[in-house]
Amino acid sequence: MLPRTCTALAATALVAALPACDSPRPTEPEAAPPVAALKTADDLAGVVREVRLLATVRGIGPLPAARRVRQPLVLLGRSLAFDPVLSGPKTLSCMTCHVPAFGTSDGKSLSVGLGGSGLGPSRSHPQGVFIPRNAPPLFNLGAMRALFWDGRVEVRADGSFHTPAGAQLGPEMTKVFEFGVVSALALFPVTNRLEMRGAGGNELAALSDDDFIGIWKGLMTRLGQIPEYRAMFEAAYPGTPFEKMTFAHASNAIGAFFVDQLSTANTPWDRFLAGDDRALTPRQLEGAKTFLTLKCSICHSGPTLSDQEFHNVAVAQVGPGQGNGASGADDFGRMNVTGDPADAYRFRTTPLRNVELTAPYGHDGAITGLRAFVAHYSESDQKLLEFDPMQLEPSLRNSLVANQSAVIAGRDTLIVGVVLTDDLVDKLMDYMTALTDDAARTLKHTAPHRVPSHEAVEAVPRR
Repeated sequence: MLPRTCTALAATALVAALPACDSPRPTEPEAAPPVAALKTADDLAGVVREVRLLATVRGIGPLPAARRVRQPLVLLGRSLAFDPVLSGPKTLSCMTCHVPAFGTSDGKSLSVGLGGSGLGPSRSHPQGVFIPRNAPPLFNLGAMRALFWDGRVEVRADGSFHTPAGAQLGPEMTKVFEFGVVSALALFPVTNRLEMRGAGGNELAALSDDDFIGIWKGLMTRLGQIPEYRAMFEAAYPGTPFEKMTFAHASNAIGAFFVDQLSTANTPWDRFLAGDDRALTPRQLEGAKTFLTLKCSICHSGPTLSDQEFHNVAVAQVGPGQGNGASGADDFGRMNVTGDPADAYRFRTTPLRNVELTAPYGHDGAITGLRAFVAHYSESDQKLLEFDPMQLEPSLRNSLVANQSAVIAGRDTLIVGVVLTDDLVDKLMDYMTALTDDAARTLKHTAPHRVPSHEAVEAVPRR
């Protein structure tokens, strides 16, 4: 986001001036007239053209069309995603932390995995145990190349996969993947003890943490004992007997379900990009111009409104952490994947599609509201120093890590010096409302009434 001295460049000037937009300017440029105050159709048409040009400059085009997915594969993936049989003690499913009614997240700063009860924001653990990171939403994952906050599962430009499993995820498994990196997503939560596998009391928990193949084989043994699943797998992969399948087939099916049911590209912004000049309200149009003129659109770029890179944006650290730092409660983010100290406190840029549905925000959900998330980028160092943990749920209020100096020292230079007035924040909020597909508001239909294991499917609450 740009400092206030660069907030009103015209589109043609922006194309030439963006590289130098951090440099001081002698005077404040005259602001463009508010869209709502435009007097003629020609004025409005000019702003429409300007916004489209700015979007082109930032590479913010429409999402690629979602792939058509054969329905037997979608049905298999849906059952697997909602079936507690994939967890060690068979007590929670993938969708326990990715609740359809809460934007495929869970409405919590940090999720509660095994041992918890309830669903959505009310889910809790009797000992106050949390998963270290916020549950990211599942929208439009077919357009992503890196998953999880630290990008530990990614597909490279040459099509190869980089994951925590290393060579254990071999070519015989990756050749099954039909949807890019999202096909690999479900391979890893099932191996995590806090999230799904458990610390003891089941055959999966007895395996070593680095025995990915053993855990995946154990899950396929479970699924193979359920005749309905065997039939569903063989219907989803015609010509391949169940005995020849691996958990890559299950993960690919879950990815297929996400691609088929959670690819949302009918927002007002999409309709505007497709040529509908009236798709955005005047306020949304002005908000779009503001967003595209500021630095926001450097990182929140591309069709997903994420550059899919990693940045330190000075978010407070709360919760149990990833075992980093002197206390073990810190989280070094991308550095835990690359080993590069320069990557400390860097996390993946949040995609903004449907963002108004997916609070809280940040890698640990420390920012509880969307307006606060937008405003955080204004004087972010001060926001971090003044962070008030009392906004969090009671079990997290005493978990703030005193790492502010280190975080600020490594803060992304793009946001250093950024100051946003309340009026600019309001305009950016108006743009955020143009990024929601109404289909993402009502996802209860995505949950099956039953699953082949006959384990209980958790109720899907309404907001």
